[in-house]
Amino acid sequence: MSSEIIGLSDLDLLAEIREESKEKTDVINYKMVTFSLGGKDYGIDIMKVKEISKASKFTYVPNSIPFVKGVYNLRGDIISVIDLRLMFNLPVPENKTGIENMIILRLEENTIGVIVDTIDKVVGINSEKIQPPHPLFGDINIKFIKGIVENEEKLYIILDVESIFDQKSVDMAIEPKTYRQIEKPAAAAAAIKGPSSKSSQENVNFNFIVETLATFSNFYVSPVNEGWIRTRFNSWSKQRAEKGLNVQLDSAAEAAEFLGSFGSPYSGHFWDKDYVDAFAELLPDTDGGTYNAWDVGCGKGEEAYSLAATLKKRFKSKKIKIFANDNDLLNISTAPNLIFARSSIPAIFDEFVTEGKNGWHFKSDIKDLILFEYHDVTHDNQSPPVDLVIARDVLSYLNVNDQHKLIDIFHEKLKPGGILITGTNEVITGVGWEVVKAGRIPAYRKS
Repeated sequence: MSSEIIGLSDLDLLAEIREESKEKTDVINYKMVTFSLGGKDYGIDIMKVKEISKASKFTYVPNSIPFVKGVYNLRGDIISVIDLRLMFNLPVPENKTGIENMIILRLEENTIGVIVDTIDKVVGINSEKIQPPHPLFGDINIKFIKGIVENEEKLYIILDVESIFDQKSVDMAIEPKTYRQIEKPAAAAAAIKGPSSKSSQENVNFNFIVETLATFSNFYVSPVNEGWIRTRFNSWSKQRAEKGLNVQLDSAAEAAEFLGSFGSPYSGHFWDKDYVDAFAELLPDTDGGTYNAWDVGCGKGEEAYSLAATLKKRFKSKKIKIFANDNDLLNISTAPNLIFARSSIPAIFDEFVTEGKNGWHFKSDIKDLILFEYHDVTHDNQSPPVDLVIARDVLSYLNVNDQHKLIDIFHEKLKPGGILITGTNEVITGVGWEVVKAGRIPAYRKS
């Protein structure tokens, strides 16, 4: 280690440690994960390390102290995240990417994530070479240092993480163990000055649910759906409290139950007369010319066929073309020849279906209106400008950046005055959109 990093006094100490270590054996009986903080090298007993990770998008904890980065969803477990640099008043390098180096600690009662500058490697040493803490290491309180050791020209400060995160030594933030069991140790309440109020606890619960929906259901909360999510959260919290159950979601099944009423009518089914009539009100009165539509996330094809039949009934002279896309290869490959039971088709579409050898299917004059293609909606789309985009419940299952990107794509792809139809519980805001009709079929006109 260079003198620019550890200073002259540290070099003297290093020489002293080397001299005392000459008599020690080379047996490796202690391993540590090594990392850097503020230009110095540190180690943590590998038995205290669950894993190392790169992470971002930490969930803010209201009223927490500065070194509490927030909480993080670690594959279904909510853990507290501490920035060791801020905790020890060390400089924090500028981070333009937002991605942090994190060591996940497995302590006696809690799992905690700690953020460091860089993570190096696992180093094996003889435990007899570990020297007692030295007052020269003034960056960190000596009571938090287990010892110091030299290995391959580097001087490592070994942290005593049990002491650092002992509730008697330092106030910590919330220490959630699982979604099912979220505890607030006495020291935690002091550290974050809450959540002592009902509203603060509700905010924490809400943020946890946002994280778990992304983990279990790939559902991303944003202004597109936050209104529905907050309303659903309020009713969910009340229902769970009445049953004596925890508010948090601890499985994919509970996440699915939470989102059970989110989907639009007739998702995965053919539209019935009531929905067809409501949809027809959004269509232009003029006939003739062309009418292009883009069906995003068409699934097995029920929506695309319902759209084609509705447009066919509405327009007698228009040339109709529907570009139906999905990123499920199996669905999109079977959609052109979709077979279904007679009972699944509403009477309003009777004129467009016929019975074949293997079951019922749409007639060719409807099939010919639809071009089914495999496509990732966040990638470039080669279809021509369209009069209609139908993307029901699509945006909410994309990350927030892709949501913004796709809304821009919709605006670019639509003709002036074109219509975008979203999911029943999704909303579009911002410049360039005019609400056409709210309620059963939310629609927005490109302005």
